Amino acid sequence: MNLQSFVAIATWCVIGYFIVSKISYFFLNVLSIFNMHRIEQGKVLADLPQIYSGLEPPISLLLSTRNHATTIAASVQALLQLDYPTFEIIVVNDGSDDASLDTLIAAFDLHAFPEAYRIQLATQPVRRIYRSTRYPNLRVIDKEYGGQADALNAGINASRYPLFCSVDDSTILHRDSLRRIVAPFLNDNKVIATAGAVRVANGCELKNGLLDKIVLPQHWLPLFQIIEYLRTSLFAPLGWSILNGMLIVPAAGVGLFRKEVVLEAGGYRTDTTIENMELIVRMHRLMRDKRQAYQITFVADPVCWHRVPQDLMALKNQRIRWQQGLLDSLSQNMGLLFSRNGGVPGRVAFPFFILFEWLGPAIELFGYIFILLAYAGGLISGQTCLAFFSVAIGLGILLSASGLLLEEMSFHLYPRTADIAKLAGIAIIGNLGYRQLNLAWRSLGMACWLMGHKNGRNRIE
Repeated sequence: MNLQSFVAIATWCVIGYFIVSKISYFFLNVLSIFNMHRIEQGKVLADLPQIYSGLEPPISLLLSTRNHATTIAASVQALLQLDYPTFEIIVVNDGSDDASLDTLIAAFDLHAFPEAYRIQLATQPVRRIYRSTRYPNLRVIDKEYGGQADALNAGINASRYPLFCSVDDSTILHRDSLRRIVAPFLNDNKVIATAGAVRVANGCELKNGLLDKIVLPQHWLPLFQIIEYLRTSLFAPLGWSILNGMLIVPAAGVGLFRKEVVLEAGGYRTDTTIENMELIVRMHRLMRDKRQAYQITFVADPVCWHRVPQDLMALKNQRIRWQQGLLDSLSQNMGLLFSRNGGVPGRVAFPFFILFEWLGPAIELFGYIFILLAYAGGLISGQTCLAFFSVAIGLGILLSASGLLLEEMSFHLYPRTADIAKLAGIAIIGNLGYRQLNLAWRSLGMACWLMGHKNGRNRIE
């Protein structure tokens, strides 16, 4: 085979990969349309005066914090305002060496309380547990530093209720966020976990720490991330949720878990990058091994809002970390891949994520570089080069535009025509540089993860 023939075959393989990848994601968007009727019904009910039945399961809110003395009191105060019949807040001070604990003690009138602490998950030692005399549903655990996952495990040990939800002090919620995310548990007793959709909070107005008014950000970088979140963190998980094959959840999102299943799965792992993401995959694996009916669902309602990076360096670091979290989640649960009882998660979703999320960034980045070099070297024609970019960029625009269209059909969060026009422009422009930059960062994340694994810093089971 001569060089010309090799380049021709490689070129059409690259184009074929892009076509299969984009069409697969578009299919997930189409699947999510089947949930639109339910979403519309939920919106109608949400606008009605809320009357609780008394059957809502109580929820434990776990808030892990370390060295956030300036913001932690406001974060806790915002959680205390949530509208839900019965919930407790457990703040885990993970070995802070600033004034975080003193700030909490002063703000909420905390006093040490010698309550029983049942160790179901191993964690770093707990120094003391405090209770608030002002808010009966607020407790604070002071423990030695062990990292986010270790802190959440300590919160699970102290929790009293059958469902728990982990948040961080950068998460912004609606007053009714708990009511929205608990809905799947009320509708189906087989539900063991739900993940909530994440939206971009930059530019939005807050009132007492909770979301008050939705406004588009002024900075250009968060605008690109709005379209990206619609494309990859909203409708793709919603499509997988219909198939009960949702493996990867939005990294900055909020999850609600059935505690008994999490305890059976071993709690959060301390050797992974994104705790909630890995836990979801492991819960799939556990329930499939047990051959027990279950559901892991996605709540498309805007449950939580997150301030996204506004500078390229912070965004780069975030995307590298997210890619490493994805690789941790998949590599640590390879037993699910093509397993005998794997079902959709093991036989469809797992291969999909390996092919398009694990390897996808590197393959796509290679595709762009290979086609440009082949064209520059005269090995492919201008028509072939044009065909590639038409597929890669054209289908990318189609995906972004379909995500924006579905958002408008279901939620219509940005009512101004000018806002929609701006987002439509971003959906096009974002595929002409921003998308490729993310591919480079995610490929770098994969390379760093592989080097870390080679040096023994990652463990595969």
